Amino acid sequence: MTRSGSVLFDDGAEMPFDSLAFDRGGLLTLRLGQRVRLVLTGDGPTGAIAAITILTLAFPPGVEPAEPAD
Repeated sequence: MTRSGSVLFDDGAEMPFDSLAFDRGGLLTLRLGQRVRLVLTGDGPTGAIAAITILTLAFPPGVEPAEPAD
């Protein structure tokens, strides 16, 4: 297993994540099509996934999710 991959957003945009982002989310595995929760750094095309976990799980202590936009 590589513990890296990419996320496909609802608008069709794709963003890769590395093994560090996967490890920060406390996951053992992800399956194709799972809904996920992300911590993003940066904005737009310069942004990156800092942490990824399954939508229904909380992030481990010390990993702060982004505040929802108003």
